[in-house]
Formats: sequence, C-alpha cells, structure tokens
Amino acid sequence: MPEQEDLLVIAQTSDNNSDPNEISIGPEALDFLTRVVPESSREIVQDDAVAILSKATPTTVSVGNQTGLIVGYVQSGKTMSFETVAALARDNRFQVVIVVAGTSTPLLDQSTSRLRRDLQLDDPSRARRWLQVVNPSNDETTAQNIRNVLDDWRDPETPAGYKKTVLITVLKHYGRLDTVSQLLSRVGMQGAPTLIIDDEADQASLNTEISQGDESSTYSSLMALRGTLPNHTYLQYTATPQAPLLINIIDALSPNFVRVLEPGNQYVGGREFFGGNSLARVIPARDVPTRNSPLSEPPESLLLALRIFMIGVAAGLSQNGNVGNRSMLVHPSQLTIQHQEFYSWVRDIFEEWKRVLNLDDSELDKQDLLEEFRLAYDDLRQTVDDLPEFEALRPLFRLAFRNTTLLQVNASGGRTPKVEWGHSYGWILVGGQSMDRGFTVEGLTVTYMPRGIGVGNADTIQQRARFFGYKRSYLGYCRVFLEQGTLTAFERYVAHEEDIRSQLLAFQDSGRPLDRWKRAFVLDTALRPCRQNVLDFDYMRGNFSDDWVFPSVILASESIVQQNRGVVQGFVNSLSFIPDAGNAARTEYQKHNIATDVGLQATLEELLLNLRIPSTVDSQRFTGLMLQLSKALESHPQETCDVIDMSSGLRRERGVDENGQVTNLFQGAAPVNPPSRRGEVYPGDRNIHADGKVTIQIHHLNLMRDDGSGNKVVVMNDVPVVAIWVPARLAVGWLSE
Repeated sequence: MPEQEDLLVIAQTSDNNSDPNEISIGPEALDFLTRVVPESSREIVQDDAVAILSKATPTTVSVGNQTGLIVGYVQSGKTMSFETVAALARDNRFQVVIVVAGTSTPLLDQSTSRLRRDLQLDDPSRARRWLQVVNPSNDETTAQNIRNVLDDWRDPETPAGYKKTVLITVLKHYGRLDTVSQLLSRVGMQGAPTLIIDDEADQASLNTEISQGDESSTYSSLMALRGTLPNHTYLQYTATPQAPLLINIIDALSPNFVRVLEPGNQYVGGREFFGGNSLARVIPARDVPTRNSPLSEPPESLLLALRIFMIGVAAGLSQNGNVGNRSMLVHPSQLTIQHQEFYSWVRDIFEEWKRVLNLDDSELDKQDLLEEFRLAYDDLRQTVDDLPEFEALRPLFRLAFRNTTLLQVNASGGRTPKVEWGHSYGWILVGGQSMDRGFTVEGLTVTYMPRGIGVGNADTIQQRARFFGYKRSYLGYCRVFLEQGTLTAFERYVAHEEDIRSQLLAFQDSGRPLDRWKRAFVLDTALRPCRQNVLDFDYMRGNFSDDWVFPSVILASESIVQQNRGVVQGFVNSLSFIPDAGNAARTEYQKHNIATDVGLQATLEELLLNLRIPSTVDSQRFTGLMLQLSKALESHPQETCDVIDMSSGLRRERGVDENGQVTNLFQGAAPVNPPSRRGEVYPGDRNIHADGKVTIQIHHLNLMRDDGSGNKVVVMNDVPVVAIWVPARLAVGWLSE
C-alpha cells in the first residue's frame, strides 16, 4: 500500500473576497522543500507558495478561474517558487499542472530538465506521483494516459498514493499550445482542477495586436487553452511586470491578485551592481561598434574584461578545485554577424594568449602579457578580500585556459546550442537574444555588453541583467561592462523597480483585488515601461521640474466642490499665517497670507490626498505629483513647504469654458506696460513661490461664464483650487495610467 499522506493544514485568507482556501503541505511539498530549497530560504519559499495557492480557484468548485501575478527579481529564484507551488498543488488535489516554459527550445529544455530533476521524476524508488508530458501530441496514447490519471481522481476507491498529477511542459508557441488545447478537450477536463504556470509571462503571452483590435496568435492560443479548463488558476511569473500591469483590466490576462517574492540573503541585484560600487564599468564610446563606425579590431575594454575573467577562473580553480562554474557573457547586439565578429576576436585572443603563456619566462611577449594580467589582478583585488597572491595564481593560468570553453550561443546554425555546464569549469558565451530573459548562466562573473538600450523599453533592458542572482559569496569577482546609455538606464531602473515592488507589496498586504490598484509608478522619462503594442490605451507620463501643477477642470458637481471646501478650510485653519511682503501699491487681491516651513508629509496627508479631482487627465497629473512628493519624502522625511492663501482668502473671479476648464487661473504681473516696469508692483501669481521648495497656493474663486449676450454670469461661488509648485531638485520621472 502507498505511504500515509500526513498533511499540515494551513488556513489562508483569500484576497478575492471568497472563503479562504485550506492549503495542505503534504509529502510532495515537504520532500521538495527539504531536498531542493536551502534551509535558510525554506520558510519564506513555503510561505509564498501557500499564499499563492490560497488565492487559487478552489478545487471544490466545478467552474471558476483566477489570474495571479507573481513578481520576483531577475535571476532571483522564480523557478524554485513555481516548482514549490506545483508540488503544493499536487498535495492539494490539483489534477493537472501546465508549465508554459519559454519561447525557445533551450528554455523549454532548461525548465523541463529542472522539473524532472527537482521533482525526482526518474527516481524508481519514489512512488509515482506525476505523469510528465513534454510538448505533447494529440494522439490516442497520450490522451488515454491522461484520461487514466483523471479517472483515478474520479474513482473514490483509488488510494491517495495512486493518484498522480499530470505535468505538462509546453513551448510558448501557438501551435504547441493549440495541440495541448485539442488534447485536453479530447480528454475532457470537467472536474479536473488545473494550474497553469506561465514563465516569463510578459513575453509573448500578451496580445501584441490589441491596438489593431485583433488577437496575436500566442495570446489567442492561451485563451483557447484556458477555455478548455472549467476550473483553473493562471499564474504569471515575471521579474518585469510592467506589461501585465498596464494591459486593460478587463483583459483575461490582467491579474486580480499579486504576490511579490522576496529573494534570499545571498541574492544580489540592481542595488548591489548599480549602487555606486566598483562592479559596473563604462565601455568607452570608441569601443562601441555602430553602423557608421564599425570596429576593425577587438577593443581594449573587451581585452580588460577577458583578463579579469581569466584571473577569476584561475582563482576559482585554486580555491574550489574543479567544482562548479565560472562564466563570462559577451552580449554585443541582437545581430548574429556581430556575434561572429566578437566570437572570432575572443577565439583569436585566447589562442594567442595560450601560445604566449607557453613561452619561456625570459620572453618579452610573456613578460608583457603577465604584466597586463597583473593589472587585471590589481583590479580584482579591490573587491576580493581573499584573492590568492598573483604569484600563486600564475602557474594556474595555462590550466585555466585549457579548462575554459568558448561558445557562440545563437540560432545561426538552425538551433541554439545547449551549454553542457559539466564539461568545463570556465565558459565564455557570445550571443544575443538567446541569452536574454530566462536563460541561466551558471557562475556568471563578468558581463561585456556594448549593446545600447534600443527604443528604451524598461522591461526589455532589465531582462538582459543575467548578471543578477545568488552570487554574494563571489560578488567581488563580478564585473559588468556597459556602454554609458545602458549603464544609466540600469541605474535609473533600480528606482523604478523598487517603487513598483513597494506599491505591489502594500497592495498585496491590503487584501484588495489588484484591479483596484492605481497604475502609477516612478519611471525615468528616458525609458518606456514596455512595448506599446500590448497596450490598448494611452498612459500619461511626466516629470514636474520648476513647474506648477493644478487642475485645469475646476467646475465640478456641488458634492465635489463642497468636499474640497471642507478639506481646504480645515487645512487652512490648522496653520498660522502672516501677511507676505511686497510693494505697498498692490491691490487687496495681490496681497496674500503665507505659512512657512509647513511639514510636507502633513500637507500631503491632510490636503493633497483628500482633494477630489473631477478630470481624468488632471487626476493622472496629480497622481504623478503624489509620486514625486512621496519619493522626496522617502529621502527627506522632514521636507517642508510654504503655503500661500491667495488674496488672503478673498474670492477672485475666474472664467470657465463649456467643459469647466479655467481660462486663466493665475493673475498676471502689474504693471504690464511699459515692459521695462513690468512686474514692478506685482510679479504675477506664477512667480509667487519659494526658491527650491514646494509651494502650495490656495485660490478661492467665483466661476464666471458668458451667457451668450456678452454678459458674465456666476456659475458657481466659492470654488477652492490648489496649485503646487515643484522645484527642480525634486524632479522624478513617472508614469500614470
């Protein structure tokens, strides 16, 4: 008889306003966690998996679906997370798990092999808990095998240990996905709870033809697959969630819950590589090949990167023996012709260096080469505390070269070659797209990437960061060589990534559905969030710098105006004002009351966040403003502002058009003429602000409109309008949907 399945039952609160799912940590998950997950990370990996599955469609209902967004860092352990979720799903009566594993055969092979290894599918001593099918065909044999598994679940007399879970790994390609849909339709999925795991979900899965009112082939096939599954949960795993977050919330792939994965303490990412340390280096412009200025010989920065890498290989062999890997990634562009050029350069350099290292020590060529290696050694010594002495490493140089393999990784030969990591300790991989997202480079220490940012899609740039990962133990050996534009983009992306993760974490903890989250986040104006073709509506972006922010539409319903009156009056009453200084000839409307050094945090919470903004466009701008002020307060919690009660509370008259837009909020300078005396009495409202400091102007308006016969009539009295001056020192790029 099969082993007894002892279960630890954990009741989890669901974020989708339904009863919580009871998640059982059974033998499959316990075995996986014990064997595969490092003890230091075990608890957090388990907790994340339980939290994710608790939001799944309950296995007890016949029809239902959920879509979740699972966000990790690049190279941070997302695969381990979804493996844990898959094992946990098997313990909790999920009958089918489908892993949509990448857009290329190497990525599919990588995921399939890892699942097979980590779930021990080939271990004859384990009870059979899985039926694995890779890129299945729609044939009767495969259908019958799956049908037998599902029938075991339906038969109440089948012992628990004989109930297997179907594990399908499939290429993210419309033809392969259509075959899976046809196969499962043939089998019949009624009463078979299913989990779909979409790895790198922001790539290829989304509808790239939405702006044309059509459906792209892969998206359409995923929709068809989901349509064959009466009870399923769809999990989107990604490190770059911009596109899944920005697609229309009524889209079937728009997530309704989120889980932000926290990496283990050995993980290093953008903060470590681009936080001002010496790991990131600029490739000089003269070393970057362009269409108009191709390179005729290997650039000096490439030679330096190679020497630093080979010193690291020698040190690794000295300290680790012939165990593990050290790798270098050369990523020149997306063009295979440049891959071949860089590959040829590195190959020729290697052959020459190996030849010179075999010369007698008295040879000048060898002495010169060793001196160049000594300079690279000195570079590494700045960041590696336990680096062996140069003279101790010198005898290992020839061994290091013989144990390093050079490989061109692209599909120029018809199929991307597989990296057999066990064959060599050192690897130098030259390639492009094949080594972008999802591709794991074992023991990566040195990256050389003269490639530019292209059109500046933030998610695409970040996915090239194969140098992130669990490498704190050898972080000092790591170097990233980037052209200046790409280096700057990575530095700016760090702030964007941390902002979006912190917002998602707060929303995750709130328990509210993700479709209620306001899509707005910090993003440098040089970057776009994702490719435009997956979005069916526009977003607004901006960066307020020495600029005024105020609503253009100020005529609103009485209820909105009344609420804003109460908010403004309550805030004004809480402050102490004094008359501002100015020319004695000013009119009463040009004399204001001012409160200085008011806490910006309190102003944000008590005034700005409580105002109701009637226009969608104005609301987007105010959301961007809130982001900028919030980022300022993160760095400087004691930031203050000046508050000006314009005209000391007197009501000014302002015109509004038929759309409720103010024709001119700010009063101009006085006098206007002659030009030489303009602003002598009054500089104009726009110039009433503190230097380098947030300034809040509060206007009290009676709104007027032409009645059609040339007469002005009052439309609404006592309408408060708030204008905010943002100084250049608080400039931060943002995006708002």
